[in-house]
Amino acid sequence: QVQLVESGGGLVQPGGSLRLSCAASGSAFRLAAMGWYRQAPGKQRELVARITSSGSTNYADSVKGRFTISRNNAWKTVYLQMNSLKPEDTAVYYCNLEGSSGNYWGQGTQVTVSS
Repeated sequence: QVQLVESGGGLVQPGGSLRLSCAASGSAFRLAAMGWYRQAPGKQRELVARITSSGSTNYADSVKGRFTISRNNAWKTVYLQMNSLKPEDTAVYYCNLEGSSGNYWGQGTQVTVSS
């Protein structure tokens, strides 16, 4: 059974930084692609960044150059470093694991960018 637990969200001023973490349980992490998604009020959930088991990454155009996704397979953890945050980055951020047995989601962590 896969469980994902996100942490690191909070309130930050525009231009600030946050690092989100997602810790996974179970044995699926090592071979799974991991993603960070976000959902703002009244909007659909969207992909922010994704990293494959081999470390290849892709990003939404809106976060390229500001966000960095990384993973530590020994700790079964994926990170999202968010720099130069903007008010439009405000959303609930969700961790996703693409496993051979299906997709799994964390409970989400709120990120609010406001002065």
